[in-house]
Amino acid sequence: MTLIDGFTTPTVRGVTLRAVSARRWRVLDRTGRILGHLRAEAVSAGTRFHAERFDLAGRRLRELGAFWTAVEAVECLRYLR
Repeated sequence: MTLIDGFTTPTVRGVTLRAVSARRWRVLDRTGRILGHLRAEAVSAGTRFHAERFDLAGRRLRELGAFWTAVEAVECLRYLR
């Protein structure tokens, strides 16, 4: 784990997380295919992890859901592949 701007890079089994910014990581599967992005947000109750995927038609990142753990957010990206 690496500490960047107060956030620690989460560790999720079966994927690689590459830092895009201080609070956003690109999620890659074992073959190197991009599954989406993981964004961390500090809230009063802790840290929320947002699963996001690039929407080509809208040319923006679209949020798929907000979760309390990075593992749940990555599972969302895997499931909605």
